[in-house]
Amino acid sequence: MNQIIQPKSAFNEIKDIGVIWVLNEATKLGFYNGNPEWANLGQGEPEIGEMKGAPSRIKEFIIEPDDDGYGPLNGMRALRKAIAENYNRLYRKGKASKYTSDNISIAMGGRLALTRIFSIITSARLGFKVPEYPAYEDLLNYQLERIIPVRIHTEKENNYSVLSVEFKKIIKKYTLDVFLFSNPCNPTGHVIKGEELKAYVKIAREQNCALIVDEMYSHFIYQNGIPAVSPVSSAEFIEDVNSDQVLIVDGLTKSFRYPGWRLAWIVGPEHVIENLGRAASGIDGGPSTPVQRAAIQLLEPWRVDMETQALRKIFGRKQEMMLNALRENGMICSEDTKSTFYVWADISQLLAPLNNSDYFFKEALKYKVITVPGHLFDIHPGHEKKDTMFNQYIRFSFGPAEENLRMGLERITQLIKSYR
Repeated sequence: MNQIIQPKSAFNEIKDIGVIWVLNEATKLGFYNGNPEWANLGQGEPEIGEMKGAPSRIKEFIIEPDDDGYGPLNGMRALRKAIAENYNRLYRKGKASKYTSDNISIAMGGRLALTRIFSIITSARLGFKVPEYPAYEDLLNYQLERIIPVRIHTEKENNYSVLSVEFKKIIKKYTLDVFLFSNPCNPTGHVIKGEELKAYVKIAREQNCALIVDEMYSHFIYQNGIPAVSPVSSAEFIEDVNSDQVLIVDGLTKSFRYPGWRLAWIVGPEHVIENLGRAASGIDGGPSTPVQRAAIQLLEPWRVDMETQALRKIFGRKQEMMLNALRENGMICSEDTKSTFYVWADISQLLAPLNNSDYFFKEALKYKVITVPGHLFDIHPGHEKKDTMFNQYIRFSFGPAEENLRMGLERITQLIKSYR
């Protein structure tokens, strides 16, 4: 019998990133988006649609004749101006240096925004701490010829965050040119704010270390069950918007609850924004004009404030529900969970083998509940994963609507009781 030899492929095999792998495993068992029989406590998607106390959702918009043509690479001027004014209103009151439309770049989603940023970084050492957002690993893997990723260990007692008092030492120790971090943090829910965040920006400026700050959860801030006074952003502590090397990434996906619109923005110095536009020419060709035009109304101050107040009230209640349920089931949840819509749960005290994150994940699928194993947030750009610190952690999302969330938590309780 002649052996069939497969020709060598010109294309690489690409592995699924963390949450996509999780959803694919659930799909094999019958899950699909919107399936009422499933509780998706895994995916990082906030509940969408009408919400009590929030502005009415945008259900239709007009496409102007000119919208059928190519738009500006960095986005349309009117939306960029609205975003700049929103940052000045929330974070730059009384400051001489203000953002303008030239400080804003629009991209179709946060991953694309980060792709543009990574594409213009010179040969550099880029630091990040773990646990962190899994997509950073995949995005950085495409840039390894120029960017050297530097993985930084963190401690549980600091809620897996780098303290500002250690930040200067870390920059020097690892000779960092850039530091990337999500703030508020996905997955831990830890938020760096106030004097701590001010110190971060000051130290980065003094050490000539650029900051890339993923602020997608900037409006999901809680204070002991009471909604916080304002969102959190490093924009508050920048001295000069055109000289401080701070790039902020945010968008409509989380805080505005429009993930399907795929619209994000980068806030930074004018000369960097100009270069991001040039990079967009070769990467994506610029954002959708009709979606941008529709998004302008979402940046109206009254609408921003009303949406923020409503989501904090609703999500604060859901957070309390989840924390109570997980703790009653023997999981350890940090008291320092003050943001995002995630709970980073230590399952080490559960009976074996349920105290292993992969095993817990697979067992929860049998109850039609999706969770995310903690080791997926232990990112290693440029390296194969071996040992991990987070095999006894699960990230739970309280993004779903309250009724669906309650169903998922009841099923988690049933799962754990079945092992007692």
